[in-house]
Amino acid sequence: MKIAIQGEPGSFSHEAALKLVPGAEILPCALSPEVFAALDEGAADAAAIPIENSLAGSVLDHFDLLLKHDVKVVRETLVRIRHNLIALAGAKIDEIDRVYSHPVALAQCRRFLAAHPRMRAIAFYDTAGSVKQLAETRDRREAAIASAAAARHYGAEILASGIEDDPENYTRFFLVRRAAEAETDPEATKMSVAFTLEHRPGSLVAALSALSAVGTNLTKIESRPVHGKPWEYIFYVDCLIGSSEEGARALKALDAHCGMVKELGRYREARGVEVE
Repeated sequence: MKIAIQGEPGSFSHEAALKLVPGAEILPCALSPEVFAALDEGAADAAAIPIENSLAGSVLDHFDLLLKHDVKVVRETLVRIRHNLIALAGAKIDEIDRVYSHPVALAQCRRFLAAHPRMRAIAFYDTAGSVKQLAETRDRREAAIASAAAARHYGAEILASGIEDDPENYTRFFLVRRAAEAETDPEATKMSVAFTLEHRPGSLVAALSALSAVGTNLTKIESRPVHGKPWEYIFYVDCLIGSSEEGARALKALDAHCGMVKELGRYREARGVEVE
């Protein structure tokens, strides 16, 4: 199976893709819309996308892309995000004056960077991409913040490991397939849904009460603006379901209160993650 990811080989998305589908072929893409385009056009069989980080919150653009494209979530997994200071072999930590990484990774390593004021943090498009740049520039005054896998992939060296501010740092990833090819897991325990509401008092309460009435346990809710319709919103929810029948009842309950309901996928809940 060929899986599209946003980012370079060695990224956390790469790690998630191989965790979701061991042995998969990875198709790196520069931007998230390119990931979904690869899926639409058949260049990839599936996509592995981050949807939520335990510290930084939701990856909001990915909710929009899930709604826009004819795809379904078929699986989820959790990845422990462990950041490392990575440089060329032979580089010394007290000689590093520029550190590149994705803005979220830099923000999650503020204490380490504050303790090394010589290092100037510079935002880059991708964690693994910042290590790839090191391999190309060959500048020992530069470093990157990325995964251990990225260091191995590009032949770089870890100068400091586990430099994130909070070790309870996890990202939830979805495996997404074209809707026509997505098979619903008969043992699915979780469902993701998008819906819109009429602009009237109590409409959200009524929709959520309807879900509660069928015994569905809501685990997440997110709102996103409707493009072209100021002050109107799309709501995204994740909920636990006891059976496929309960999922169908939950969708029917929402239909009675919502202008639009789209099931984004049913899958098994990711319950744990291996910690190094």
